[in-house]
Amino acid sequence: MRTARTLSLLVTTLTPWLAVSSCSTGESTPPPRVAQYVDSAIGRDESLRRFRADLADRPTVLEGGETSRDALVHRFVAALATSDTPSLARMALTRAEFAYLFYETSPQSLPPYDLGAGLLWFQMQERNRAGIGRALKVLGGRRVTVSRYRCRPEPERQGDNLVWIGCTMRLGGAVPDGITELPLFGAVIERAGRFKFLSYSNKL
Repeated sequence: MRTARTLSLLVTTLTPWLAVSSCSTGESTPPPRVAQYVDSAIGRDESLRRFRADLADRPTVLEGGETSRDALVHRFVAALATSDTPSLARMALTRAEFAYLFYETSPQSLPPYDLGAGLLWFQMQERNRAGIGRALKVLGGRRVTVSRYRCRPEPERQGDNLVWIGCTMRLGGAVPDGITELPLFGAVIERAGRFKFLSYSNKL
């Protein structure tokens, strides 16, 4: 139950427009207004305009992250060890940051994919929800440390963003039996010297 409750908190923090239907299962159901964002018949620019329509903030920098990738990774593991879902949420890309700093140069928003802003955001958040759920199930409440981690040598450049992928880490401390080197998250975004998690997706 603890994992389900903390996961539900993370879902509602990361995605305010997802309604959590059950704390015991962690299942979520999007409210009806999501449909206006995932209409594949509208163009890319219009989908972004609609997605931004109810956003109060227009960020120019990544807020709430870290000034180095190393610091972000160590903070992430510490948050998992204490099931600190508010901290996990603050380390992730926000909806406003996605809308104003990420979407327009994301390969998934461009041909041949042309995913609308609402649909791409929804897909990313569903993967985040599942990834954090798995990570909390395996490591939540365990006092673990980072022995080492590595990502691909070169990041992907997407406009003003650098995206680090292929990251794995070796953990120490109270690690479950059989756990060695793990892909605990999917990608880190770097912009103007600030780092946040673009994806919490993993294959745990």
